[in-house]
Amino acid sequence: MSIEKIQKIAESFDPITLSEMDTVQLMNRVDTKFVFTIETLLDTLPELKKDYFLLNVDGILLSEYKSLYFDDEDFTFYFDHHNKRVDRFKVRYRKYVNSNLAFLEVKHKNKGRTDKSRIRVTDIPIDMSEEDADFVKSTGINGGKLVPSLLNNFSRLTFVNKAMNERLTIDLDLTFIWKDKTEKVSDIVIAELKQGKAMRNSPFYQAMKNRRIRPLKISKYTIGVIMLYGVKNIKYNRFKKKLLKLQKLQNDVT
Repeated sequence: MSIEKIQKIAESFDPITLSEMDTVQLMNRVDTKFVFTIETLLDTLPELKKDYFLLNVDGILLSEYKSLYFDDEDFTFYFDHHNKRVDRFKVRYRKYVNSNLAFLEVKHKNKGRTDKSRIRVTDIPIDMSEEDADFVKSTGINGGKLVPSLLNNFSRLTFVNKAMNERLTIDLDLTFIWKDKTEKVSDIVIAELKQGKAMRNSPFYQAMKNRRIRPLKISKYTIGVIMLYGVKNIKYNRFKKKLLKLQKLQNDVT
């Protein structure tokens, strides 16, 4: 029922197409994330209409995403995040299901900024080809062989600010999969402001501030690793507060 309500509100936004959105790609940017409930999303969406366009892909507003993350056997990318390394990477194949586009993407975070590099691929593969591995190395990653670590599916609303250089993504229905294990994050939203520079006068940032929702540094990849591989098998003490935050939000919904 909540998804139907979100869809209904989304239909009232002014649309923007993929080609029109090209001017706001923000491949080098500052990211600010927020985590809250579906109920808060339903309360917030209507007041964003005057300030944001909503991506419309052939009539589809809530787009489906699939991602396959890679790491080495020591989970270096995971532990770089866990240990608060300021210079760190993520590697994934991502498929934009509704538009049938797929990319190999490398996200390089350094001193608070995110630089994303990507190349087009035909689909999400089972293993990384030599050509793709060469691209990954060209972004500055060195180390052991990268292997698949988890699958992640979610639905996304993508907004573009009408007045400033800013995009906003809202992800819901997060599902993490690996081998025979599936974990879902129910009724929780992860929103991300993507800006050329941090702008606290952003309408969405102000909407969060008015609701006393503070930014939260959170990674879908690290949360997925913990949920799929288990707290007994992987160190996660620096993420405990974030996991408790997710659990509290889920308990508030139920």
